[in-house]
Amino acid sequence: MGSKLHVRDIKSGPPLHYKDDVRAYSKEYAHSLDEQDSLQHFRDDFIIPSKKDLKRKTLAVTEEENSSDPRCIYLCGNSLGLQPQNARKYIDRYLRTWAIKGVTGHFVPHEDQLLPPFVDVDSAGSQLMAPVVGASPSEVAVMGTLTANIHFLLASFYRPTKEKYKIIMEGKAFPSDHYAVESQIKHHNFDPKEAMVLIEPKDPDTPILTTDQIMKVIDQHASSAVLVLLPSIQFYTGQYFEMKKITEHAHSRGLLIGWDCAHSVGNVDMKLHDWEVDFAAWCNYKYMNGGPGVIAGLFVHEKHGRVELEKVNDNEGFRPRLAGWWGGDKQTRFLMENKFVPQPGAAGYQVSNPSVLDLNAVMASLEIFNRTSMAELRKKSLHLTGYLEHLLLKYPLDASPEDKPFSIITPSNPEERGAQLSLRLQEGLLDRVLEVLEEHGVVVDERKPDVIRVAPAPLYNTYSEVREFCEIFLQACREAVKAKKS
Repeated sequence: MGSKLHVRDIKSGPPLHYKDDVRAYSKEYAHSLDEQDSLQHFRDDFIIPSKKDLKRKTLAVTEEENSSDPRCIYLCGNSLGLQPQNARKYIDRYLRTWAIKGVTGHFVPHEDQLLPPFVDVDSAGSQLMAPVVGASPSEVAVMGTLTANIHFLLASFYRPTKEKYKIIMEGKAFPSDHYAVESQIKHHNFDPKEAMVLIEPKDPDTPILTTDQIMKVIDQHASSAVLVLLPSIQFYTGQYFEMKKITEHAHSRGLLIGWDCAHSVGNVDMKLHDWEVDFAAWCNYKYMNGGPGVIAGLFVHEKHGRVELEKVNDNEGFRPRLAGWWGGDKQTRFLMENKFVPQPGAAGYQVSNPSVLDLNAVMASLEIFNRTSMAELRKKSLHLTGYLEHLLLKYPLDASPEDKPFSIITPSNPEERGAQLSLRLQEGLLDRVLEVLEEHGVVVDERKPDVIRVAPAPLYNTYSEVREFCEIFLQACREAVKAKKS
């Protein structure tokens, strides 16, 4: 029945475009998109909870569990990614090494190992993480947690003077970023009211920051600012900032610039090295699927990671930082001489030895990412989210304005967003909409008082799921409006 009408090659090209034809909203049409998806096999690499799992009251495995049970519709990779099937294999291998080798597991290799001995496992993480963020392995360290890494980086890059002391950042930044910047400013005995330059949306109903607006603020404060810190993708609206253009502009005004990449790593194809980003930090539990609160990552451009050995003895030769022994030269690390010589690159920013357990969880997902490319994942993501947007705006064909009690506050230009669409509901509808979604086994998240964030992840979500979500969501809206009127 013409199920391939208007379908473009999933492997290449811009986001799909659709006509307002009823066939574009059919199950058959969505299924045809899934059939043409060259990345669909990656879904099998993840454990997708069943609808029964979501309602389960105990963790014990029961005989009632069945792999044929309907899966939930999980559109929450922007908050916590699903567990890779191979995570248990990686963690079991780590536990086995610890069990049979104890402390010698730091140094003894095994013929069937998945990762190097404990002492070198962080280097393996950098190798696989680098292509995900568009960097060389020497510019990446898998370490710490997101906010801790922001603190480490600010301690190195925020070097205020009496004349230049301001940090330019987004007014609606994730609270943890705001707290980190505020506390760093206070630590240097400056007043955050004067030193924090907050870029606010011009229109609260359309909370988007344009590139021109950001660049004008940079121009206005360039003479008194030290650096710029922005999110690559804004957590609330899902807006993807023009990282390359903004970075170039900050540099043209003599400012350093760092990026919080929590919502872009594993989501969009960044090129941190080529764009000459000074520094960046991210977590690995969202699109990177490493598990709740798992070890994070940071990037330091190679120009800031150089170590000049001939100057080290004079307490120079490298960018100042909060130093720890794991960031020291590997050749002298265990000599305990109390002479800090950092490893070149991002590795020199490490403070403590990493959690090998955490690294195994991250590596389980990185193995999957390294079987494809961020460019390919981004292509599918553009298609998936474009399909989601189209259905939300156009389905059903006979819908009246009253049937759509929401607006999409994420930019409509696909290049200005990642996977996520943020849907702002009319006042008083959020709780009931969430209840209906939960009843139907749909997992999204909310930002009170009125926003639902929906993020189809290209590694494991399907077009059929996107279509089914839209049906359920619009039903939930109708029920919520009816309940509000009664």
